[in-house]
Amino acid sequence: MTSPSAPRPDGFSEATGEICYDLPSAYIPHPATGLLHLPRFLAKIRKHLKGELPKSYQRNFCKGFDRFLCLHLGVDPEQVIACVRETQTEAELDVRLKAIFPADLRVAVWNRELVQKGMSPMGREALDSAKSKMGAEQRTDVISFADMIDFDEGRIL
Repeated sequence: MTSPSAPRPDGFSEATGEICYDLPSAYIPHPATGLLHLPRFLAKIRKHLKGELPKSYQRNFCKGFDRFLCLHLGVDPEQVIACVRETQTEAELDVRLKAIFPADLRVAVWNRELVQKGMSPMGREALDSAKSKMGAEQRTDVISFADMIDFDEGRIL
């Protein structure tokens, strides 16, 4: 068994199944909006539309951070999926997204919320449980759910 702190060579995590090492971190801001997690959600949508989103990611597709982001923006995840499906270029996608998103994206509010998910008392319990399932309960550098994603996908070693 490979150490939980290193990506497994077979591309699978003991806790989550197949891992997509090519998805961007939730900490990467979207170039046109500044919203964290949006590039990751868009990348997952592209994989989903091609039938390439692994089963281990499908169970949380449009849930978790994807859903929280859409709730923050007041849009349905299906609207974002339609934008990706119906555009050919990043510039065209940016225009479509800006048309469905509110004028005030409240970027600082969302970005702060995202990086702090897992830091409330209840969130810490859930995060500790997830870390335990992954054999990472001793990791002091994994303090949020965005960190947990980065750990699972090999960006935190």
